[in-house]
Amino acid sequence: MIINGGEPFFLKGGPHGILLIHGFTGVPAEMLLLGRYLNDKGYTVLAVRLAGHGTTTEDMAHMTSEDWYDSVCDGYSILASICEKISVVGQSMGGLLSILLAANASVKCCCTLAAPIFIHEDKQLYRLPAKEYCKNKYWPKKKRMHFDVPQVCNASYGEYPMVSVHELLDLIDRTKRELPRVKCPMLVMHSHGDHTARDRSANKIYDLSGSYEKELVWLEESGHLITIGSEREKAFELVDEFIREHS
Repeated sequence: MIINGGEPFFLKGGPHGILLIHGFTGVPAEMLLLGRYLNDKGYTVLAVRLAGHGTTTEDMAHMTSEDWYDSVCDGYSILASICEKISVVGQSMGGLLSILLAANASVKCCCTLAAPIFIHEDKQLYRLPAKEYCKNKYWPKKKRMHFDVPQVCNASYGEYPMVSVHELLDLIDRTKRELPRVKCPMLVMHSHGDHTARDRSANKIYDLSGSYEKELVWLEESGHLITIGSEREKAFELVDEFIREHS
């Protein structure tokens, strides 16, 4: 059973398709406001649901980072069948998956929002047991509610499967290896107020990217979830302007 907000969404527009990818333990609805904004600008928008997300944490615990990437590839295939060109925008872990897609498929632009290469120490990853000891173990998640957005945009799991954290770390390692293969125009966006992904994550992504047309943009007041944060309208405008300029 898919929870409220966990459903993928599709907004028909013009020939340029935008694939939206949510983050770790999140749901497509965290990308809803951005999706509506981009659709109003004329884009066709598809927000995918990553495997094991939007259902139960038990489902998530059975999925690998490759399963998450397969979800992205499925969404890309759908857009490719109806659109002339595709850009990808991913938030948090979705940003990592956006990079992998851009490294391996024909993508017009790649935009990452708060993608984590380095994770803040207060997440206490040093306490994470070895993967073989993580089965059926979960970490509680501190959820920050945003009350000036539709309630559905706040939907997410209330805990992390520990084994899934290992999958996230594997995904980070793979992303670093594949970043030099990204040749399309790339927008890297990060907030100095992000308490999950450290600032130097954005610098690392920018430096490792193989793109000759890339831009690093900093926000000041947003938290980790830029698409529902206080500077979301500014972020939406920057994404639209970048994609429009490079397509």
